[in-house]
This record gives sequence, structure tokens and C-alpha cells, in this order.
Amino acid sequence: MGTERSDGRVIAGRYRLETPLGRGGMGVVWRATDRLLGRRVAVKELFLDPSLTADEARRQRESTLREARAVARLRHPHIIVVHDVVEHDERPYLVMEFVDGDSLADRIAGQGPVSVDEAARIGIGLLGALRTAHAAGVLHRDIKPANVMVENGSDRVVLTDFGVAQIPGATTLTESGTFVGSPEYTAPERMSGGGTSPAADLWSLGALLCAALSGRSPFHRDSLGGVLHAVLSDEIHPPQEAGPLLPVVRGLLERDPDRRLDAVRAEWMLREFRATGRMPEPEPVPGAPEEEVRTERPRRSVLAAAVLVAAVAVAGVSAVALLVSGEGTPVGPTPGTVTTVTTTSPPSGSGPPSLASPTGTGPGTGVNGR
Repeated sequence: MGTERSDGRVIAGRYRLETPLGRGGMGVVWRATDRLLGRRVAVKELFLDPSLTADEARRQRESTLREARAVARLRHPHIIVVHDVVEHDERPYLVMEFVDGDSLADRIAGQGPVSVDEAARIGIGLLGALRTAHAAGVLHRDIKPANVMVENGSDRVVLTDFGVAQIPGATTLTESGTFVGSPEYTAPERMSGGGTSPAADLWSLGALLCAALSGRSPFHRDSLGGVLHAVLSDEIHPPQEAGPLLPVVRGLLERDPDRRLDAVRAEWMLREFRATGRMPEPEPVPGAPEEEVRTERPRRSVLAAAVLVAAVAVAGVSAVALLVSGEGTPVGPTPGTVTTVTTTSPPSGSGPPSLASPTGTGPGTGVNGR
């Protein structure tokens, strides 16, 4: 692992590491200086599994660099800007633009929940970011308040930390048998081993909006088993603070991903609310399956919940690691936190726009990822 000391190390002959800004499941983020261009940057030092053989470590580095370069190609004002991807002493580093700001989680902890209008503004920005990422085939898989930065002065929201993102055609950073995620924000289909799709990121966004409005995820519980049961089968109770945003929140927190509110409709609804003060009802999803077919997935989720909660109660987290195997995604013991367990915009108008590939509008001013 890298050391978290202010020793002035220079990475790739160019980036001088200064002080650590934060640490996550995949690495540590440093405040740094780009000596070539004379500007402040953020550098993420990615951790590698020390138990790997030399060949396995090489393949993991190559995969990490390949994925980081794919994320670096994303261009949207609400997506972290990756300037450079380098390797130094056989360790990968991501060089990102630095932002003077706090995470949404820190903002909520320090200033309390946000207003309904502010939550709508945050949601619009993140939905635009997700539309751009999903159009490029990139799934974030760890949407939560700690991975959203709010820039001082402009209040621009930026989606950061694509460390566990899924890239088409690439071995994921977590495919070595480790899951890194946040159970309170993880979609039920991922919990029950059903795989990941863009809809899973939208569920996480719904949970994030609840946290922004009320101070915590609606799936917060005192134990891992409680979190699993809440995500998979408990009745979902959005916070009263959601008020007029309830149609969007409920749509995003639909357990069946085939019926979940999509990003285009969700963004349109939030924009309409901010423009008119009224929340339109979501239109039916085209081509949605019949009701009798729709009930099948929730039944499977309830069964999965019973099995997972029983596993936690009887055998602990290790049993969960064996049971939740659908994409190599067992979850760890601490609810609501990052855990590791080994094993552009639609127009305002009379209705939602048709699906279209979003386009970025440039890199913006960048952020540090945590």
C-alpha cells in the first residue's frame, strides 16, 4: 500500500504529492502539483492486492489503467475530469483536476439536509452525468453522497470516484473476488446477484436524493442483515422531506429495474418541477412487461432477502460472501459505508423527450475523487 505522508514524492517525473485529501476502498487521494504546467491537481494512488502473484499484479495494473483511460474519455460538466493516467513504481495513478469543495456527505453532515429545490438541482446534474456515462457503456456502481463533490462558490455538483465502475470489454477493478460498494445505496438486483445495468445506478441516485433531503439513506439500519432486508424486501418509506419530489424518488426506488424510472424521464420531471413548481407524473415505460410478469422479480428478491438475512444471523458476513455471487458482489459488515469482502439535458415542455445519446459540454473545472 501507499504511504500517507507529506514526503513530496514526484510521480512520473511530473506530479508532486503534497498532503492526503481522503482515503477510500480503492486508494488514497492526494493534493498535488503538476510541475510541468504549474497547477494544482488531485492524484489518486490506487491500491493493488499484495497477495497477487507478479503476473496477476501486472494484469490488474493493466486492467486498472485501461478502465481509467475509458473513464478519462467521459466529458460532462458534472463528471470528474481525469487529466492523466500514469504508472509509477508499478503502481497506477489517476491525475484529476482539483476542486476546492466538500463532498455532499460532508455538506449534509456539517450543514444539514438540503432543500427540495436544491435536491432537484443536484439530481438534474447527476442524471446528466449518468446519461453520459451510460451512453459510453460505463456504469458507476457506487453512487452515494460521499462520491459527489460540491464546488465552493459555484455549488457545481460533480460525480467522482469511478474506482469500481464497470467498463464494457474490460475486467473490472473488483473482479478478483472483492466487492467494493455501499449496501445502503446498492440496488436490490445487485444484492440478489442479478447483475448490474444502468438502472442500478438510478436506484442508488434515488437513495442519494433521500439522504440529501433527510440526512440518511432510507435503507439505513443498525446491522448488515437489517440493511439487506430493507433493500430487498421491506416496505420503502421515502422521507417526508421529499415532498413534491416523491414521484421521482418512488420511481427511482422501484425494485423491478424493468419498471424503474429512467434517467431521461427523471431529469425531465425534475426540470419541470424547478421551472413550474409542479411535479408531473411519470409516463408509463414503453414496452414494460405485463403485471403478472412484473411480480416475478420482487418475489425472487424477497426469497433472496430471506436467505441473505438468515445467512448473516447464522454464519456472519462470510456466508453472505458465498451467497451473493451474481457479479462477484458480496457485501461487507458495515452498513452505509464502503465495504470490502474477499471471496444534454431534456427540454422543458409538455412531455418527456425520447431517449437520445447525451453529449458532454466540456470538462468543466474538475474535482478530486475520494
